[in-house]
Amino acid sequence: MKDNIIIIGGEGNGSVIADAITDAHLRGSTSARIYGFLNDRMNKGDLIAGYPVLGSLADVQFYLKQDCRFVYAIYRIDGQKQRIELFRNLKISEDSMLTFIHPLAYVAPSARIGQGVIIMPQVSVSAEAVIGDCCLLMVHATIGHNTVLGSHCHLAAQSCLSSHVTLEEGVHIGLNATVREHLTLKKNSTLGMGSVLLNDICEQDIWAGNPARFIRKAL
Repeated sequence: MKDNIIIIGGEGNGSVIADAITDAHLRGSTSARIYGFLNDRMNKGDLIAGYPVLGSLADVQFYLKQDCRFVYAIYRIDGQKQRIELFRNLKISEDSMLTFIHPLAYVAPSARIGQGVIIMPQVSVSAEAVIGDCCLLMVHATIGHNTVLGSHCHLAAQSCLSSHVTLEEGVHIGLNATVREHLTLKKNSTLGMGSVLLNDICEQDIWAGNPARFIRKAL
């Protein structure tokens, strides 16, 4: 059953990840296939982008016993601490998380990829980069050389991190946002879409704009 993949989440990140895995399966680059979703807001038997809802998050332990593997696709700008705590409370072992690299992505041979990482089409991960556990790198995201992502980071489509950037746990980078080299974004911080970041960001900060400026603290 390890080829059967269950996505924890729903429409949005969950549905696009499901289609990317299905596309990779059709290309013959992975034996993984989507089994369905676990979702607390929909009923069992409902469909998400054509894939069935198998139950709620409370059913994780049942499917762990079936030897399925999981993708954690719950992401939000506010409440990063809560979503990470929710994941940890599910008690899914590292080897039960799917690590997926789409065949149309580039990952440098010297890069290091953690458990449960999802790398979508046209992503570029440069030399000596480190991607922590359960990160999601959406289409056309770019990670420069020697850049380090902590666990549970989310890079939206077309976001760009330069070299020697450090993202601590739970950082969100918005659509088409750019981060200058040698910066640090602290735990659970957010950079809004289309922003250009020239300064470090403190823990729980939300920044946006060009150049990016502090907006408020996350909830």
